[in-house]
Amino acid sequence: MSLVNLTKANFNEMLTESEILVIDCWASWCAACKGFQPVFEKVAEKFPDYTFAKLDTQDQKEVTTNLEVSHIPTLIIFRDEIMLFRQPGYLDEAGLEDVLNQAAGLDMDKIRAHIEKQEEKD
Repeated sequence: MSLVNLTKANFNEMLTESEILVIDCWASWCAACKGFQPVFEKVAEKFPDYTFAKLDTQDQKEVTTNLEVSHIPTLIIFRDEIMLFRQPGYLDEAGLEDVLNQAAGLDMDKIRAHIEKQEEKD
């Protein structure tokens, strides 16, 4: 299992090349972030086809701002370059696995159609 360190330089590449991109937004001083790290790593081993990335919110402020991360830890999940999930706090192992399975099971054509419809309203 390998975790990618997400940076401004590799963000777009990770987003476009990953069917499912799972991002753990963290900081070195955050105790809850440290508690979530083993869960994130363990689940990453169970989902080897997904890209699991760590975003150091202190070091990568531009990416953090662009993702609208205001609390840490925050978990973000993209599928096919569409953000499906963003939640502050952290999940336990079963909760994270459940969210990933739900993301994988979504009909992305319906999601895209819904997004297009919302954009037409705006």
